[in-house]
Amino acid sequence: MKKPNFFKWFFVYIIIFIFIYFSLNFYSQAGKIGMQSQNYTYSNLVDDIKNNNTNNIKDIEIYLNQESFDNGYVKVDFKNGIVTKVEIPSISSFMNLIHSYDNAKNLIITKKPRVTSSLFSNIIPLILGIFLIAIVVGIFNQKNRGDGSSSGGGPIGGRMSGFGKSRAKVLTENQKVATFKDVAGLKEEKEDLEEIVEFLKCPQKFREIGARIPKGILLVGPPGTGKTLLARAIAGEAGVKFFSISGSDFVEMFVGVGASRVRDMFEEAKKNKPCLIFIDEIDAVGRKRGSGLGGGHDEREQTLNQLLVEMDGFSPNENIIIIAATNRVDILDPALLRPGRFDRQIYVGAPDVKGRKEILEVHARTRKLSTDVDLEEVAKITAGFTGAELENLLNESAIIATKKEKSFIEIDDIRKALIKVSIGAEKKSRVISNEEKKITAYHEAGHAIVGEMLPLVDKVHLISIIPTGGAGGYTLNLPVDKGYLSKNYLLQEIMVFFGGRIAEDLIFGDITTGASNDIERATNIALGMVVKYGMSSLGPIDFNKEKISQDLSNSIDSEVNKIITKCYDDAKKILEENIEYLHKVANLLLEKEKVTSEEFLALFPEGFFPEKVMPTYTNKNI
Repeated sequence: MKKPNFFKWFFVYIIIFIFIYFSLNFYSQAGKIGMQSQNYTYSNLVDDIKNNNTNNIKDIEIYLNQESFDNGYVKVDFKNGIVTKVEIPSISSFMNLIHSYDNAKNLIITKKPRVTSSLFSNIIPLILGIFLIAIVVGIFNQKNRGDGSSSGGGPIGGRMSGFGKSRAKVLTENQKVATFKDVAGLKEEKEDLEEIVEFLKCPQKFREIGARIPKGILLVGPPGTGKTLLARAIAGEAGVKFFSISGSDFVEMFVGVGASRVRDMFEEAKKNKPCLIFIDEIDAVGRKRGSGLGGGHDEREQTLNQLLVEMDGFSPNENIIIIAATNRVDILDPALLRPGRFDRQIYVGAPDVKGRKEILEVHARTRKLSTDVDLEEVAKITAGFTGAELENLLNESAIIATKKEKSFIEIDDIRKALIKVSIGAEKKSRVISNEEKKITAYHEAGHAIVGEMLPLVDKVHLISIIPTGGAGGYTLNLPVDKGYLSKNYLLQEIMVFFGGRIAEDLIFGDITTGASNDIERATNIALGMVVKYGMSSLGPIDFNKEKISQDLSNSIDSEVNKIITKCYDDAKKILEENIEYLHKVANLLLEKEKVTSEEFLALFPEGFFPEKVMPTYTNKNI
C-alpha cells in the first residue's frame, strides 16, 4: 500500500499559499495606490491649512521615521474617498503649523512609527503560514499512516477515507491477558466456554468428526458479573488475538460509516485468524430493526445489517469466533440470535456464596487483610453482590483503612464499606433535633421487630439512626441467596416495609414523609404480584401490557389495594402486640445510635422470635 508523500503535498500547499498571499498583497497595495492623488504635495497641504481650506479633509495621520524622528510622512484622507501620501521634511515644523490654526487641530488622529521597510512585515506572516502548513500536512500524514489508508486522495482525502476504519482495539501479547484462573465464581460458565478454547487450539479435531463450533457466543447478565473478563480469558487461554470494541463505536451520525467499520473489523480479523472478536454492549447496535426514526435506512440499522451479513458469511475454516455481551437480550434483533450467528447464549449472573468467596479471594491477593477478616463470613453478608461490586467493597475497605493509617484491612473496615456501598456514607456531622431522632428510632425499631417476627424475611444485622445517604436511618438485614421468591415471602416483605410507618402512627399519632421510599417499594412489589407473577384473584395472567382497558386497570388497582391493606393490617397487629419491646428497641437506639443484631436480640426473651427459614416455594399437594 502506497504511503502518503509528505513532501509532495507540503510543497503543493506552499506554492498555493504563496500565490494567494502575494496576490492578496498585490491587490491590497494596488487598491491603495489607486486611491492616492499623485498631484497633492506638501505645499498644497500647507496652503490648504493656512487658507482654512480643510473642509474637504477627513483626517491627517502622521507617520514618524524610526531612524530620524523629525521627518516622516502623513496620510491625508479626503472626504471624497481619496487617500494620498505626503512626505514631510520636518515633522516638528509641520506640527507647529497645525497648532497655529484651529481648523487643523482636530484633523490629527494618531502618530505611529514609520516602518522603514515592508520586507520584514511581509516575510514574518509568510514564514508563519509555511510553518502552519507543515504542521497540518504532518498531522494528516500521520493520521493516514495510522489508519492504513492510501494517499490517492491527498492528506485530507486520506483522513476522510480513514473515518470508516474499525475502532476495535487489539490486545497484544505485551498487554495483560486474563486466563480462567483469573475468573472466579463462574464455574459452569467457564466449562461452557472451554470447548471454544479447544476449538481455537485444535480446530482440526472438531472438523474430523463433523462438528461445527458455534460462530457466536452471547454473554447475557447484569452489569459487573464478569462478561468482559470471560471473553478475555478465552483469548488468554487459547493464545489468540483479541479484538475488543463497544457497540456504540460502530454508530455515527453519518450513514454508512458504521457498516464500513464492521467490514473493516472483519477484514482485520481474517488477517489475524484464529482470533476472537468481542463486542461489548451489543444492544447499542443490535436493537430490533424497524424501531429507529429512520425506518430501515437509518445508520444503526445499516450497521446491524452489515454485521448480520459478515457473521453469516463465515466459512467453516475461518477460525473467527464472535463473543458479545449485553444485559438487554430482550431488545436484540431476532436475526442476531438465530443459529449460525449467535448460536449459544450463556447467562452470567450474580455469584452464589461459594462464588463470592472465590471472587473475594482473587481480589484479596493484592490487598493486605488482617487476621480477623474471614472472607467466608464476608461472602455470606454480601448476597446479591456481583464480582465488580465485591471488588469495589474491598477497595472501599482499603480506602477506609488507609484514612485511619492502618497497615491492614480489618473486619470493621469491611463492615463500614458494606454500609457505604449498600446504603450510603454516614453523615455523623448532620445536626438533627431530638424529636426527629426519636421519630427515626421508633421508625427503625418498627422495621426491625416486624422483620424478626416473620420467618421468611432476612435476619436483622444492624440498626442505625445515624443519617446515611438520603435516609435518616436504616435497618440492615443479613441477606441469603434466593432462587425463587414465594408469594408468602413477598407479602412478608411488604409487611416489613410498613413497619416503620405503623410505629410512627402508634407512638406519635401522626405520620411523616420518612416512609415514602418504603411505600414506593411495597407498592411495586404488590403491583408485580398482580400484573407479572399472577399472585392475585385475577389469575395467572401477564397484565404488564402497554394498552389495557379501563375496567381491567381498575381491577388491577383494586387487587393491589387489597394486598397493601392486608399486609398493613397484619404488620400493625404485630407491633400492637409487642408495643413494650418497640419502646425498648427505640430507647436503646436513642442511647447508642447503632445497635447490632446481638444487642437487638438481647432485649427479647430466649426463643421469642420464630426460627428463620429459607423462602422457598412449597405445596402440600406435590
